[in-house]
Amino acid sequence: MQMENFAPMMFGGLVLIMLIGFPVAFSLSALGMASGLFAIQMGWFPAVFMENLPINIFGILSNDLLLAIPFFTFMGAILEKCGLAEDMLDSMGQLFGTVKGGLGYSVIIVGFILGAITGTVAGQVIAMAMISLPVMIRYGYNMRYATGVLAASGTITQLVPPSLVLIVMADQLGRSVGDMYRGAWGPSILQVLIFAGYTFMLGIFKPHHIPGIPKTARTLSGAKLWAKCLRGIIPSAILIFAVLGSMGGLPGIDTAIATPTEAGAMGVVGALILAAIHKRLTLALIWEAMVGTMRLTAMVVFILIGARVFSMVFQGVDGAKWVEHLLTGLPGGQIGFLIVVNLFIFFLAFFLDFFEIAFIILPMLGPVAAKLGIDLVWFGVLLCVNMQTSFMHPPFGFALFYLRGIADSLYKDKRIEKPVQSSDIYLGAIPWVLMQLILVAIVIFVPQTVTVFLPTEEKIDTEKIQIDVPVSDLQATPNDSAGENPFSDAPAAAASEPETAKK
Repeated sequence: MQMENFAPMMFGGLVLIMLIGFPVAFSLSALGMASGLFAIQMGWFPAVFMENLPINIFGILSNDLLLAIPFFTFMGAILEKCGLAEDMLDSMGQLFGTVKGGLGYSVIIVGFILGAITGTVAGQVIAMAMISLPVMIRYGYNMRYATGVLAASGTITQLVPPSLVLIVMADQLGRSVGDMYRGAWGPSILQVLIFAGYTFMLGIFKPHHIPGIPKTARTLSGAKLWAKCLRGIIPSAILIFAVLGSMGGLPGIDTAIATPTEAGAMGVVGALILAAIHKRLTLALIWEAMVGTMRLTAMVVFILIGARVFSMVFQGVDGAKWVEHLLTGLPGGQIGFLIVVNLFIFFLAFFLDFFEIAFIILPMLGPVAAKLGIDLVWFGVLLCVNMQTSFMHPPFGFALFYLRGIADSLYKDKRIEKPVQSSDIYLGAIPWVLMQLILVAIVIFVPQTVTVFLPTEEKIDTEKIQIDVPVSDLQATPNDSAGENPFSDAPAAAASEPETAKK
């Protein structure tokens, strides 16, 4: 066997073990070690090459940027349980509920706000479904619309800063987290507008699917209702500004005064303060948040280790060159590359978690994108938009799983009269997945949706550069130097003595 043929075989093995369903982190490690031993046996690289693996892994785990992941995870876990979602959904539902699709608008808006302060999908989908699904069913909302809007609004968290995926993207692509966050604001806002536009059109063509609730159902009105809305929005806005603004992650703020890790620590403090304001700060809440943070962080670390074992051996057998030749030879240049990559990511999202895609696949794609002249911040945000769909489509759409579990729980507790069918959940997700794919196409063909909030780089025209070199004394002529020889410490008169005088 030739080494040139082994890289495609490793990649095929990678796809195979991902389809099997065994934990990816351990499968990657096993595949990487077995491939490394085989490569040593074949003489493709020496055994000393594998001795770099412990140092390589230690270097990854020493990365300060990855410390931001447990901080933002802990912050999100605290905010999930502090009552903020309940208060905001209740107040927004009463504010918008009387218009057609008002409950849908409130779910979309609250999903966006919660996404900007929590950064976690699971807690957001669960919290919003527990509160809003019984209300939507009670007032006659179409079941497929209700389940779809709840699942899709929860996945906005995947894209809205401080998304954990964007931190991983920045680390893998070697770009600033602040730039990645600023670039993600445009698609995030556009996603909300697309969801709201779909709800508006549905209210025109199928108003019976999303009826308005009667005004008599309101428990608050006027100044009291606005005050309750602002009590949820203003503290959230302050926390967003403190966390994202300090690291340069907001549009218009180009200077960072804190690292992502420091900003995450500030976010934890802010989340604890918000929990205390809502009178939910207890030792049980903190312990539960710590356990959830530990589990997610451990999962990320093991995936990262497995991905590094595989990628090191893959690089050793010239796998990077094989991927580069494969993707740079596609017809259509940049557009052809982007279409193929996004179709590939969309397919992988059926089977892989977003962390697994970011750690395993992105290191292969990033160098090729850079060689094609693609801006890596825009490329990372584009893939993040695509990976939203991983929560929404079968067979492993985690948002749909969460919704399925909550619907069953609500029926057992008799908070809804009829059980929610799985067909309603999966079919209800289809329009929202299509809307997410529309956003992918918009970002590809209108890159300004990402770059509009990024700081503009100052371009220098090399043709207009003029260098003025001052005339030094070394360039002066002997007649202009008052008779001094610049190459000698002796006076010019002595240097010009006749030979007879020297004798």
